[in-house]
Amino acid sequence: MRKRYFYNFILCAILLAAALALSGCGEAPAAASEPEPAASERDEPAAEPIEQENLVSPTPANAAPTPAAPGGAQFVAQAFLEAAFDDAAAEGNDEVQVDLSSVNEGYVALFCESDARNKLQVFHGEEKYVYDVAQGVPQIYPLQMGDGLYTFKVMKNLEDSKYFELYQCQAEVTLLDEFQPFLRPSKYADYSAASACVKKAAELAGTSADVNDFITRVYEFVCANVTYDYDKAASVASGYMPDPDSTLAEKKGICFDYASLAASMLRSQGVPTKLIFGYVAPDDVYHAWNMYYTEESGWVAMEFQVGANAWNRIDMTFAANGADSSFIGDGSNYLDVYQY
Repeated sequence: MRKRYFYNFILCAILLAAALALSGCGEAPAAASEPEPAASERDEPAAEPIEQENLVSPTPANAAPTPAAPGGAQFVAQAFLEAAFDDAAAEGNDEVQVDLSSVNEGYVALFCESDARNKLQVFHGEEKYVYDVAQGVPQIYPLQMGDGLYTFKVMKNLEDSKYFELYQCQAEVTLLDEFQPFLRPSKYADYSAASACVKKAAELAGTSADVNDFITRVYEFVCANVTYDYDKAASVASGYMPDPDSTLAEKKGICFDYASLAASMLRSQGVPTKLIFGYVAPDDVYHAWNMYYTEESGWVAMEFQVGANAWNRIDMTFAANGADSSFIGDGSNYLDVYQY
């Protein structure tokens, strides 16, 4: 078993390095007028992996389908949790409106109509997240740094990479529970009750015996129906944001697309799921994957052992393109940097 793990790990590492050299995978460079931000301020990461076309492990698409749930056993999904901008509750000025009415549910909502580019800075103690802001559409941002005082600064571009403060507000956050930011739609997992990916998730949930069976079915479905888009990986721009339904319809995507689709499907049925950005050893490839939480122990897809009452790592990009669970191993080759 140790030799097999070592062989798979080295093979994946070689392919990661080769892809990085050939396609420039990783965070897409910023525009020439805006220098690359420091790691602590990097926003909207366009993370990109890894050609693995030479891996020979059987793919889930070739595996036998999971049988239907046995009689009498049924996974019961939680009620769908919304995230929305409430215009009546918002505060701000002529260019930006900030809705703080749902901060205890794990998110802040924003609406901008400005004549220049905007960014949102979110501060919590020593932690800071920076986001690009789309114009003319409500935006949902997670409050993933726990309870406490949050400061929100909406910045407006002056010229080049210079910004000035357009609006600032604060909120004392006491989350209903620690899972709230990871059970709702956001800018990074953008879905609604009417989304095609949510309807597919509900269909899979309806034939699942328990939560781990449901996660297995989502895992197998995504791995069998979405392939890695090498052309997109080579051309994706900084600031790219995924559309889970588009990934589902086009049946291809980059690691950000895989992670966003998985988070959308799992969250919609009540499984707390994080979208993680970070680095994968040994070549420090910038990448995106998921962590999900379950109170039950067991196995997902007969490969990933699940710990009870714990966050468990799953990487559908690797799995869908030939790597098995030995690459993830105990997770020590993954470095979590940002969570959404």
